[in-house]
Amino acid sequence: MMMSLFSMFDPTAAFLIPLNWLLILIVLLFLPIPMWKFNSQSLMMFQILIKSLNKEFKALFSNTILIKGATLLPLALFMMIMINNITSNFPYTFCSSAHLVFSLALSIPIWTSIVLFYWSTLTKSMMAHLVPSGTPNILMPLMVLIELTSNFIRPMALAVRLTANLIAGHLLMALLGNTFNPSSYLWMMILLLQTLFLSFELMVGMIQSYVFSVLMTLYSSEMS
Repeated sequence: MMMSLFSMFDPTAAFLIPLNWLLILIVLLFLPIPMWKFNSQSLMMFQILIKSLNKEFKALFSNTILIKGATLLPLALFMMIMINNITSNFPYTFCSSAHLVFSLALSIPIWTSIVLFYWSTLTKSMMAHLVPSGTPNILMPLMVLIELTSNFIRPMALAVRLTANLIAGHLLMALLGNTFNPSSYLWMMILLLQTLFLSFELMVGMIQSYVFSVLMTLYSSEMS
């Protein structure tokens, strides 16, 4: 019996090694391999998804920083987070995306590298972004502090948004699972609600991965 609702997020440790974190590598198993003579349906769907997202991410990037291969990072983020979110909705799986360690390890290094790249290559533009046009001279120091604070908060907000949405969904699924009783006359309705909520959580997993990658792209393009 589950002692606590949050115990589902605890990684299983064997020989002092949290083995559940190895499920992050499950992404590699779900990526279709183009090694066959004819393309499979999964590979064709994968190619259509990548092409459509590539066009959208290209439109989000500004012309000053758009270089060949610039969309590879948000595409990789989207695929990794989406597969982790979707696979974590099934029994005997581990939701790594529901941990701040996972989401912060993605958002903070990527955001820090983007900021350092902009400050080293687009120094004048970054200095101009700290003080919006038309700001009175008295408010300029305050605006600089506000802009710097917002830049520090953005990766944390991305991580907390991803983690909070997945935690809330998995907790609701656990509550519905604990109320299921086959001997009750309402078991059909509860089973239907669980199925509908599982479908909803699968869509939430896809949406949250899309939101994370799109916001990371939008934030980086705004700074340039």
